Amino acid sequence: MRNVKDWYSGGAPWVWLNAGAVAISLVMVAGMLLLIGARGLVHFWPADVVRFTVEVPGQAPRTVLGEIQSTEMVSVQRLIDAGTELPVSAGEVERLLIKKGNRDSFGADFEYLIAPFITGQEVQDDVITIERTEWGNQYGVLVGVSEDGVPAPEGSDLYAEFQARVVRVLEIRDRIHAIERGEMSAINYRLEKLRLEERRLALEGADTAVALAAIEDERATLQATFLAQQQDLGALYVEIARDSYSLELADGRTVTSPMERVVSAIQPNAMGGMAKLGRYARNIWRFMADEPREANTEGGVFPAIFGTVMMVILMSIIVTPFGVVAAVYLREYAKQGVLTQTIRIAVNNLAGVPSIVYGVFGLGFFVYLIGGSLDRAFYPEGLPAPTFGTPGLIWASLTLALLSLPVVIVATEEGLSRIPSTVREASYALGATKAETLWRIVLPMASPAMMTGLILAVARAAGEVAPLMLVGVVKLAPSLPLDGNEPFLHLERKFMHLGFHIYDVGFQSPNVEAARPLVYATALLLVTVIVVLNLTAVRIRNRLRERYRSLEH
Repeated sequence: MRNVKDWYSGGAPWVWLNAGAVAISLVMVAGMLLLIGARGLVHFWPADVVRFTVEVPGQAPRTVLGEIQSTEMVSVQRLIDAGTELPVSAGEVERLLIKKGNRDSFGADFEYLIAPFITGQEVQDDVITIERTEWGNQYGVLVGVSEDGVPAPEGSDLYAEFQARVVRVLEIRDRIHAIERGEMSAINYRLEKLRLEERRLALEGADTAVALAAIEDERATLQATFLAQQQDLGALYVEIARDSYSLELADGRTVTSPMERVVSAIQPNAMGGMAKLGRYARNIWRFMADEPREANTEGGVFPAIFGTVMMVILMSIIVTPFGVVAAVYLREYAKQGVLTQTIRIAVNNLAGVPSIVYGVFGLGFFVYLIGGSLDRAFYPEGLPAPTFGTPGLIWASLTLALLSLPVVIVATEEGLSRIPSTVREASYALGATKAETLWRIVLPMASPAMMTGLILAVARAAGEVAPLMLVGVVKLAPSLPLDGNEPFLHLERKFMHLGFHIYDVGFQSPNVEAARPLVYATALLLVTVIVVLNLTAVRIRNRLRERYRSLEH
């Protein structure tokens, strides 16, 4: 009995309780990541395309061609209640979700098949999977390839001919994008600048004949260059539209489609394990490097990755000095009393304010008040169209900096309080002022605590969505906030964000089944981005801690 009392009074139960809670938390986090990874990463595997023969009582036999997306056991009674006639009246049957693609031909690219109605299934090596810029995937057997209406020579390898033309189409598409989003975009940007410059001169009364003539000369030069680019672009569009291909679908129909829509094509049933693994890696890379398509249910998420990282970096640059200055004042300069204690309580309470409240504040204060004032003071030529008086990257970064400021203040103040008073006294004894002691001794030693606050701020800010919907994030941004046009970093532009991308794809997508795996894949990518940002900050913190460890003793 005494041993039990000693064991209890020694605190061992609480140690085991805490250890168990930590273990359960780790298991839950690991399980969540495994679930997200398994559901998301399997989407990029080049799955076999199966030809199913389906015979439903009272209907003619038909063929369905597609990938097996998922399988599940469904109650027979549930299917009967839904109007499905089954040969059994109790128990469960297997139901397969088939991605059959060809949405432009069949109207829907997913279909449920009931296992008892499947009378045969076959895997053909010559079935081709074509990823397109619109209308989703296409599945079928390649029966023809044409150029300007002239079919490929009889007896030629159609798949090889098809792949050669895909390579050419991709090269032409890259050149088109380079012109549209490079040269022509820069010309349009410069023409808009000239228009605003002309209006600014008119508002200032400085629109002299000489100044207007200079603007007109530059505009004429830009327009001539633009017309030349349009001609080159027209030639490229004619060139990319000359190829087409014919595909035999599952129902026996033959459809002819333009090659210009093709993104990639494979014959998954004829691929070996290593070839599929290589294709799998390529699909993942394209997901991270390409732009979204088809209402964000196809393509990649690079603009969202870029926007998330850019916003977090700007937020970190903004929040760190403000948080450190506030913590230094509260700990080192403010008189410790009721007022200071009240401020600390207020700071701690701000950390619990719902994030949407910060979004409303950011919209009213940053966007409408500060942004509107900047427009009236520095960009009157652009009014009534706003420049900074509209949601954008800078306002989203400031809003999240305000949201995460309490975390940085509290962490920095804790770090300052742990520095021994003897360090300060030794510095004063050597003739250093209080400001010099803070700048050269105290703040460097407290830098690991500052980095801890920044890590916590990044972890919270990178995953926020609600406030960003009000102050800058959009479903699809036409251009990145960083490009080759002066001033290169466009803080006033709207941007994409991984968190909002998950919300949009998961809850606003018109194609739920196609969007589901992308939700998991994007969620895993968001977690990865946050982990990478945090690990970078942790590495910096550890190096600072090692550097100043000797000063603490």
